Amino acid sequence: MNPPAALAVIPARFGSTRFPGKPLADRTGMTLIQHVVERARLAKRVGEVVVATDDPRIFDAVTKFGGRAAMTSADHPNGTSRIAQVVAGMKPEESSLVVNVQGDEPEIEPEVIDQLIDGLRADPDAPMATLASDFAADEDPSNPNIVKLILNQQGRAIYFSRSLIPFDRDKQGPPTVRYLKHPGLYAYRRDFLLKYVTLPPTPLEQIEQLEQLRAIEHGHPIAVIKTKVRHHGIDTPEQYEAFVQRWKREHAK
Repeated sequence: MNPPAALAVIPARFGSTRFPGKPLADRTGMTLIQHVVERARLAKRVGEVVVATDDPRIFDAVTKFGGRAAMTSADHPNGTSRIAQVVAGMKPEESSLVVNVQGDEPEIEPEVIDQLIDGLRADPDAPMATLASDFAADEDPSNPNIVKLILNQQGRAIYFSRSLIPFDRDKQGPPTVRYLKHPGLYAYRRDFLLKYVTLPPTPLEQIEQLEQLRAIEHGHPIAVIKTKVRHHGIDTPEQYEAFVQRWKREHAK
């Protein structure tokens, strides 16, 4: 018998320091959040897609195009906490495995979502999983805006950092160790997700401002699935403009 389909939850806020109103940007004829929902719906392992938001404008935009949205509290410290509120209100059979899809990933590959879900299912001792990908030719591994990670021999995460890790003390360089970037997609087993948000924040999490470090510091393993991720999240109006131009070129064919 096939395992139950996963639940994809997309946290979406209206406020953004660099790009206010980002989820509702609609220069392609669709809102950005609709692009993300439509891509997540294409994942074969996903049964339901829900947008978790604290803003009625986003809620209304999602329901208008036929999507499913859930209103959440406005005081969540991060997207994971917002997702957990939605999952806590659902039946366990609806949400036994939950994928956190970032709300600013309009080009996310559905097959990558499926790889993440399969990877977590293949590692029954891991309560959560995430992805690792090689850097693209135009990406700088030393860029602090791109999170890096290192793995142990069992394919579990050792550490995540905005700094360049590992440090190449003797300047050996590739191919001794390849730098890996963290695309920021997560999958959780339901029980662990609900437990995770009750864990107190940890020193490394706070200094790096990377919430996944909380799991590691509390002793919970994170399975890591290596894959090729081509999509880029949208943080700025300039990045959105580049996406709009790509989308128009692709749909002009």
